[in-house]
Amino acid sequence: MPKSSIKPEEFFDEAVSKLTAAKKEIEKIVIGQTEVVDNTLVTLASGGHVLLIGVPGLAKTLLVDTAATVLGLDSNRVQCTPDLMPADIVGSEVLEEDSKGKRKFRFIEGPVFTQLLMADEINRASPRTQSALLQAMQERSVSAAGKTQDLPKPFHVLATQNPIEQEGTYPLPEAQLDRFLMQVDVLYPDEQAERDIILATTGVKDAKAKNSMSDKDLMDIQQLVRAMPIGEQVVESILKLVRSARPDENASDTVNEFVAWAPGPRASQALMLASRARALLDGRSAPSIDDVVALSVPVLQHRMALNYKAQSEGLTKTDVIEQLASAL
Repeated sequence: MPKSSIKPEEFFDEAVSKLTAAKKEIEKIVIGQTEVVDNTLVTLASGGHVLLIGVPGLAKTLLVDTAATVLGLDSNRVQCTPDLMPADIVGSEVLEEDSKGKRKFRFIEGPVFTQLLMADEINRASPRTQSALLQAMQERSVSAAGKTQDLPKPFHVLATQNPIEQEGTYPLPEAQLDRFLMQVDVLYPDEQAERDIILATTGVKDAKAKNSMSDKDLMDIQQLVRAMPIGEQVVESILKLVRSARPDENASDTVNEFVAWAPGPRASQALMLASRARALLDGRSAPSIDDVVALSVPVLQHRMALNYKAQSEGLTKTDVIEQLASAL
């Protein structure tokens, strides 16, 4: 039960209303990126983390800042650079001396101790620093100064990445990529959206987003998502999709020929939660196979890799996933 004081069906309507209001407020600021906004809200409603990939100037950072305001979450920002150290994220111990001359260590919390952490240009951080987020993203806790400390609830990482610049960057390891529920590609807006952007952002007044829910509301929505029913046919479609991406004797010729490594069970878990959250955002009480198909690329693309033969023939992960999803 997301809330003990009301009936689940009553909370369903309230949750849909709050998510709709949140989407409307975010789209006041982030113009022309409807799918990106939807997938970000779906990820947060699922309790997950999202990796936003796109060239500079497509409102990735603005989306994260706006989401924090609209959803009522405390937020911190980490600008990732090659010289960033793990302690700059997690925190560190300092030696202090009190008025009586007695010395003791005190742990100073890092920016990870927040509800929404923005890791800007995450691939610019060194592997050592990137690994500081592994435990936080999976277990919602960090080990520091010999103790394990819980992070605030809810806890989400929204990371951004520039796909163009490669100098001074460190590709995220597969273990960390797998901890992102979705990889959302932020593309250029269409002509009308770009017209709306320049008219809305170059005038005297800037639009401001209003808060539409609290952190408690978001956690209730996350519990509701987990409580939503899901049909056996949808479960079977999730299993079929994820397992069909793994090279073996039962896989398609395309998968066996071009896929180097494939999604694990965490991909199935992500599709289960995200499909429910997408249905909730759309005002439906249960997900459908269409939700699985729509989420297949953002949920699977960062959890698999193609071999050199696929790259030489111009085949992309999106091509492979869409081919597999079309068979559902």
